[in-house]
Amino acid sequence: MSGDVSPGLWHRGVRVCRAEVAETRVARRAGLLGRDGVEGVLVIRPCRSVHSFRMRFDLDVAGCSSEPDGTLRVCWIRRLARNRCFLPGPRANVMVEAEAGSFSRWGIVPGQHLEIR
Repeated sequence: MSGDVSPGLWHRGVRVCRAEVAETRVARRAGLLGRDGVEGVLVIRPCRSVHSFRMRFDLDVAGCSSEPDGTLRVCWIRRLARNRCFLPGPRANVMVEAEAGSFSRWGIVPGQHLEIR
């Protein structure tokens, strides 16, 4: 990964994976639809809810709040099976999506801070 200059998800000072950021209306709507998987994470901001309708794989979703220092504080993590939808609580304004099981492999839990850089 040392030669990779794409944005990354950083946790505890270590780059754990690639990060794709969806900030435009078109990119947020497209999300991960039509993909067979995701290399790393998709960060959707601003965003308060997600769905997995027509998805080809289950997701881990982290609802995060944007902190003043630019980090993302993980408010909660949910496993979202295909063809499901949920509306999270008001604290989360950024969603981070990964393939199911990714966050536990990376040691990411609620209360921790993440960086996208």
